[in-house]
Amino acid sequence: MKKTLKQSLLPLLAASLLALSALPVAWATPGQAPHTHAHGQQHTPAQIQEDIRRHQAMAAAHQAAAECLQAGRGERVCHQQLRAACTGLALGNYCGMRHVH
Repeated sequence: MKKTLKQSLLPLLAASLLALSALPVAWATPGQAPHTHAHGQQHTPAQIQEDIRRHQAMAAAHQAAAECLQAGRGERVCHQQLRAACTGLALGNYCGMRHVH
């Protein structure tokens, strides 16, 4: 049975939102990447877990964008959803991903 667009995107969007909701509110500041530690220093277990959660949220946002594009919804719509999912999560509008075209 073929999944509808809603059936395939809803679990991914829900996972993205769940991952984002686990992040501290201070990270939701647009234009700033969440970072609570200095570079070149040993990370604490809590900081490592924060990094893991952030990477999982970025991966979920990109997976949802890929499936949106696969479903033929168009770059504009899919990138708009990706920008919304990445707000306050990582650098740039697309969670750090740059396109060559």
